[in-house]
Amino acid sequence: MEVTTERRDGVLTARVSGRIDGSNAVRFEEAVRTAMEESDRAVLIDCADLSFISSAGLRVVLLTAKTLMGRNAGFALCSMSEPIREVFRISGFDSIVAIHPTGEEALAAFGP
Repeated sequence: MEVTTERRDGVLTARVSGRIDGSNAVRFEEAVRTAMEESDRAVLIDCADLSFISSAGLRVVLLTAKTLMGRNAGFALCSMSEPIREVFRISGFDSIVAIHPTGEEALAAFGP
């Protein structure tokens, strides 16, 4: 698993590639948490290169969403493959977290 980050107009985008499972979910959480700044108005997780996510990874997504809600900041995921999207659908996370087809659509949803 690899996480790269980029910040644009107050939105932190974290691109994750590979697998997120019990062996690296804590590392994923730390990578996102340490990249976040108080001034970020939103965080976007780009899942285009994510090949697998376990319940441990879903937990990190939920914790990140809760943290950002507490700060009145936006949170979304984008660019999921169909198998990853299905995991979010089956788990019910697609009704908790905003999921957008593309990064551009997610950024537009965050507004100016």
